[in-house]
Amino acid sequence: MKTYKNTGSKDTRSGFGAGLTELGKTNPNVVALCADLTGSLKMDEFKTNHPERFFQIGIAEANMIGIAAGMTIGGKIPFTGTFANFSTGRVYDQIRQSVAYSGKNVKICASHAGLTLGEDGATHQILEDIGMMKMLPGMTVINTCDYNQTKAATLAVAEHQGPVYLRFGRPKVANFTPEDQKFEIGKAVTLTEGNDVTIIATGHLVWEALEAAKELDEKGISAEVINIHTIKPLDETAILKSVRKTKCVVTAEEHNFLGGLGESVARTLSLNHPAPQEFVATQDTFGESGEPLMLLDKYGLNAKAIAEKAEAVILRKE
Repeated sequence: MKTYKNTGSKDTRSGFGAGLTELGKTNPNVVALCADLTGSLKMDEFKTNHPERFFQIGIAEANMIGIAAGMTIGGKIPFTGTFANFSTGRVYDQIRQSVAYSGKNVKICASHAGLTLGEDGATHQILEDIGMMKMLPGMTVINTCDYNQTKAATLAVAEHQGPVYLRFGRPKVANFTPEDQKFEIGKAVTLTEGNDVTIIATGHLVWEALEAAKELDEKGISAEVINIHTIKPLDETAILKSVRKTKCVVTAEEHNFLGGLGESVARTLSLNHPAPQEFVATQDTFGESGEPLMLLDKYGLNAKAIAEKAEAVILRKE
C-alpha cells in the first residue's frame, strides 16, 4: 500500500497564517479581521505587512462578522479570525442573518477546533461547529488535515465566491500532503486504494486514518483512505465509488457524530447505496481539559479506534 511521510509536524493554524500572508502580497482585496487573537491565529505577519488592511476588532466577535459582511459590499474579501467556538456558537445569528442569508463573500476562519484545543477545556472545545455551519444554505465547509493543506485551502477560498467556513486546529500534527498541492473545493483526495474497507476521514484524523490503514495492512486487510477536506459540498461521487467497491465504511472526525462528516456520509449512502458504517467521533458529549493526545485517546479518536471500527464493520458486510 502507498505510504506517507511526516515531513515535520506543524500546526494547521500556521498554515492558515502562511496562506494569509501570501494572499496579502497577491490579492489587494483581501482584508483581515481578528477578535483579539492575532498571535493565536498566526495573523501577525499580515498585520505587519498590511496594517491598513488589518482590523483588530477586540473581543467583539458579533461585531467582527457584521463589519466583515459590510466590507464585501465594497468588493473586499474579508477573512475573520478567532477560535472555532467564538467563530460559530457565539456569532451564529450574525453569520446566518448578515452573511449566509445574503451570500456575502466572507471567509470565517476558525482555529483551535475540537478536543485538541486541549487544556482550555470544554467551554472552548467546540464539537458541533461543522453541523452548525453545514446547515446554513450556501455555506461551504472546509476542515483541513495538515499545514500544507491548510495553506492551500486558504489560498483557494479567496478565489471562491461566497461564504466559507474554514476549520483548523491548535496542536502540531503530521505534515504529509504535498507542499505544491492544488486545493480543489469539494474534491475528495484518495490517499490509499483498497478493497476491504473504506475509511473516510477529515481534519486531524486523516493522519490517524493512514496509521490505521498501515495497522490493518499488517493483518492482511486492504483499506482505502479518503481525505474529505470539504464537508460541504460533499464529494458524493468519490464516496460512492469507493463504497461500491469495499461495501463498508468507517468515518473519522474530531467532532460530534451528530451533525458531522459521518452523518453526511450516512445520508449519501442511504439515498444511493446503503452499506454498513461505523463512526469514529465524539458520542454526544462535551470535552474536558487535558493534553491533546491524551484527550484523543480517551475519546477514541485515534488510529487504534479507527482500525477497530474497520474490523468491526467488515464483519457486518453481507
